[in-house]
Amino acid sequence: MKNLLFSCAIVAMSFVSCDNDDTPMSNPELTMVTSSNTSGKVTYVNLLEPTAMVKSFTISSLDAEGISYNPKSDTLIVASRTNNRLEAYSGVKAAAISGSTSLTLSLNGSNLDFTNARETAVSGNKIIVAQDESVSNGLVNKLLVYQKTSSGFTLLNSYTVNFKLWGIHMEGNDLYAVVDLTGDIVQFKNFMSNTSGAITATKRVTIEGLVRTHGITYSAKDNLMVLTDVGAAASDSDGGLIFIKNFMSVFAATANMGTINMSNQIRIYGPNSQLGNPVDVGYDYVSNTTYVAERLNGGGKVLSFAQATVSADATPLTVRSEAGVTSIFVIRK
Repeated sequence: MKNLLFSCAIVAMSFVSCDNDDTPMSNPELTMVTSSNTSGKVTYVNLLEPTAMVKSFTISSLDAEGISYNPKSDTLIVASRTNNRLEAYSGVKAAAISGSTSLTLSLNGSNLDFTNARETAVSGNKIIVAQDESVSNGLVNKLLVYQKTSSGFTLLNSYTVNFKLWGIHMEGNDLYAVVDLTGDIVQFKNFMSNTSGAITATKRVTIEGLVRTHGITYSAKDNLMVLTDVGAAASDSDGGLIFIKNFMSVFAATANMGTINMSNQIRIYGPNSQLGNPVDVGYDYVSNTTYVAERLNGGGKVLSFAQATVSADATPLTVRSEAGVTSIFVIRK
C-alpha cells in the first residue's frame, strides 16, 4: 500500500454525503472513500487526521463502482462489476491504523441479480443498485433494492426502466436518476412504494447544453443539484459540471419532458478544469466544495472545486491521480 499525502487544503474542508443523514456523532468524522474499475483497490481517508493520508486497500473485486461507507459500523460497500454482487468490507479504520494493504470481505449478496452495475444510492440500511443494459443482462436497465442484514444483502424489489442508467441519488422517498446518452434526468416519486416490475418515471426533464449525464448529487442544505457531463466518451477534455440552484423550485416549475434552461445553471467547462469524463460527484454544503471522480483525464483523477458563482473554466483546488477512479463517497458524521 502506498500512502499518499492528502492536500492540507482538502483536510480543511468538511465533506458530506447527500445520501446520508448529517446527525453529528459524539466523535465527529470526515471520511472519503473511492473505488476503481481497473486497480482492484479502494481508498479511504480520515480527513480529521492532523496529516490526512490516503489509504489504499485491495478488495475482492478488480472492477467496482457505487462505493459507500458507514462510519458507525465502519463498513464499506461496493457494487462489484467483477463478481456481480454487493460486497461489504468491515474494519476499515483498524486496517488503516495497522497499515494493512487489503480488506477482507465480510458480507455479500447474490451474484444472480445484476450485471454491469453503475451506481448505488443509500437510504438507511437499504442499498439501491443501478444496472445498465449490456449483452450480459439481455440489454435490460434495472433498479434493485436490497436490505442490508447481519448475514448479507437481501433483494427486496427489482424494477425495470425504459432508459439507460448511470448515476442515481435518493432524496427522502424520491429517487433521481440520470438518463445515460442524453442530457436528461428523471424523478421517481415515492420510489420504494412500487411493486417489482416495470416502472415509469414520474417526471423527465432535459438539462439544456448537457451532452451526456453520468454523476448526480443533491444537497438539501442549500437546495443545489450537481450534475456531471462526460461529453464525448473518447474525449478527455470536453467534460463539465452543472449546478442548478433552487433546484426543487426549478424542477417543480419545469413541465414533464420540459427543459431546464442555461439561465438556471452555473457551468464549469474548459481545459483548466481537467474535466473529460467526470463519472461521479460529491458536494460539501459546509465549504461549498464539489468533489469529482474524473475517469479519463490522465488515467483517473480526484478533483475538487471551490464554490462556483459564475460559469467559467475553473481550475481545481486540488488534483490527485487515481488510476481508474469510478466512484466517490464522502460522509460527515
